[in-house]
Amino acid sequence: MSVVGESYLVGLLGEGVLPSLTPPLHEREADELGLRYLYRPVDLLAVPDALHDPGDDLDATLGRLLGAAVDLGFSALNITHPAKQRILDHLDDVSPSAAAIGSVNTVLLAGGRRVGHNTDVTGFASALRDGLPGADLGHVVVIGAGGAGAAVAAALLEAGAARLTIADLDAARAGALASSLVPRFPAATASGCSSDALPALLRDHDDAATGLVNASFTGMHTHPGIPLDPGLLRPELWVADVVYRPLDTELLRAARAAGCRTLDGGGMAIGQAADAFRLITETEPDRERMRAHFAELIREGR
Repeated sequence: MSVVGESYLVGLLGEGVLPSLTPPLHEREADELGLRYLYRPVDLLAVPDALHDPGDDLDATLGRLLGAAVDLGFSALNITHPAKQRILDHLDDVSPSAAAIGSVNTVLLAGGRRVGHNTDVTGFASALRDGLPGADLGHVVVIGAGGAGAAVAAALLEAGAARLTIADLDAARAGALASSLVPRFPAATASGCSSDALPALLRDHDDAATGLVNASFTGMHTHPGIPLDPGLLRPELWVADVVYRPLDTELLRAARAAGCRTLDGGGMAIGQAADAFRLITETEPDRERMRAHFAELIREGR
């Protein structure tokens, strides 16, 4: 349980994070629980000059910002694109689940230590279970081998996916992610490939994909678009998107038009936020209340 009178200062570190619903989602739940909780976005696209040398690469900037967060007394940072994997080099310790997929979305800052965790895996797992019950996991294709892709891939394999194919613009990165997952799930088949292979994977044939998850940043408000040719979508395919700003992405609209079952990114956003809140405060949030808050924030156009 959290300590009575304790206060929390939390940040969200990533690119284009100002419209994120995670800060108000955490703050509203904290208010309901009587906790003093301040959550602010830290946009990598707008880092103050005092914390960013124009010659810095992303790793150097992350190191500076993490050090500043420790010095300023932050309790924790949530981490998003493009830093979920790059942040690992700046941590003192990583939880086994985060280390297993090489991706961190929550960093606890206490006692001068920086400890990484990942709540994206459990967040997607609960979203899939609740939002697409009975989804065919015979062969699932995941687009994107970054931090979100790693979490989604692990969640799918834990849920019983028999075959998993990870497609990325960088085929080597996709292959490396798939290879890292194989030892943990020996009963499944995992492989990586270039995004150019999506037509062959999705067209209707005996070994075609049964499910598709967009775990790339394509479709975000800062990176609009669709990650594949919508003509590849067919009614037998279920389609999920981890993007939730906007909630109704171009991919999901195309999938519904093609007759697919769909899952938006809201469930994962709520699940990972609830799990991160519990890690930060050591207090169990009311997940249904957070779901209601999320829906309210969406209606408000936040």
